[in-house]
Amino acid sequence: MSKKTALYPGSFDPITLGHLDIVRRACHVVDKLVIAIGVHHGKKPFFSTEERFDLVHQVVLPIARKTDTELEVISFDDLVINAAIRTGSNIMIRGLRDGTDFDYEMQMAGMNETIAPAVQTIYLPSSGAVRHIAASLVRQVAIMGGDISPFVPKAVKDAFDKKLLS
Repeated sequence: MSKKTALYPGSFDPITLGHLDIVRRACHVVDKLVIAIGVHHGKKPFFSTEERFDLVHQVVLPIARKTDTELEVISFDDLVINAAIRTGSNIMIRGLRDGTDFDYEMQMAGMNETIAPAVQTIYLPSSGAVRHIAASLVRQVAIMGGDISPFVPKAVKDAFDKKLLS
């Protein structure tokens, strides 16, 4: 049986409890999980690529170890399907929160399938408890002084606090 390697792409700015919900689910169906941090040079992220790498390692590594899943964290600044091909991923993991996500993801899966038919897209539904969490809203709440602790791991909350106070 061949190794199941999955790419889970996103900006992870920041990594949220919603992302971790998908990571947990993915780790139960793959042998290796590649977290791919998207870098868009035209956008100004809250956390640098290096900070996101560090946070992803801090909060995902314990999950990967617990499920005996190999973990790799990379960044990419091109097509996500190209990142999947480069990493030898035969699966693309996509989380779904609602119907809007589904419509968009179906279009993207069709495009990716045309480019790389060997890479299969697997959709994992978000748990009800985290379905409402979006990284963009977490950033907005944090910047406006709100409490983000219900939405992110403690390491991420601490990183926000440190960055906002500096």
